[in-house]
Amino acid sequence: MCGRSASAAVADSIKLVLFDMDNVLCAYDRRTRVAYLAELAGTTREAVHAAIWDSGFEALGDCGALEAADYLRGFGERIRYPLSSEEWVEARRRSMQPDRAMLDIAGRLRNTVEIAVLTNNTTLVADHIDTLLPELRPLFGARIYASAQFKTAKPDPHCYRRCLSELDTRPEAVLFVDDLAANVAGAREAGLRAHQHTSVESFKQALSQHGLLGE
Repeated sequence: MCGRSASAAVADSIKLVLFDMDNVLCAYDRRTRVAYLAELAGTTREAVHAAIWDSGFEALGDCGALEAADYLRGFGERIRYPLSSEEWVEARRRSMQPDRAMLDIAGRLRNTVEIAVLTNNTTLVADHIDTLLPELRPLFGARIYASAQFKTAKPDPHCYRRCLSELDTRPEAVLFVDDLAANVAGAREAGLRAHQHTSVESFKQALSQHGLLGE
């Protein structure tokens, strides 16, 4: 590979950077969401958490086992409150704060490679992303995917492969970033390169090692 650096060669092979959303592109505080839902339902935070997260119900939404309407209805039934889609969205919105530094990096990356989002969530998140996190659309356009639309969720390798099929991109041409070690491992099993997100600086270093982020 005369006259070419290893990082340049890697950059040539990576065509897409695929981002997780929660705790990567935004800070996500579930406690804020639970507190708002508990106030609406006139119950305790512990009761809401137990009904939705401890029970495994939320995971059914993430993997697409429940369609959006069934998920929303079941959510309300479990917290014993007739939750509207607007209230569900507001609870989710309150729990999310954009990470400006990571969004800036995404904006820089899109000048040289494709970028997209794959989040473990019900399709309600993708459908209402312009309310939940309006900063994403100008960067990612239509390439914002919720796991539920692929009828599985990270870290199942099928989730990544189905997303990349939608994006018409080979796994080996993708760098995936997620804050959860299990999801990073699942991506690698699916054939993607992957980085576990712990800080903006470590992500910048990883990108530089791949020749993807110039000064």
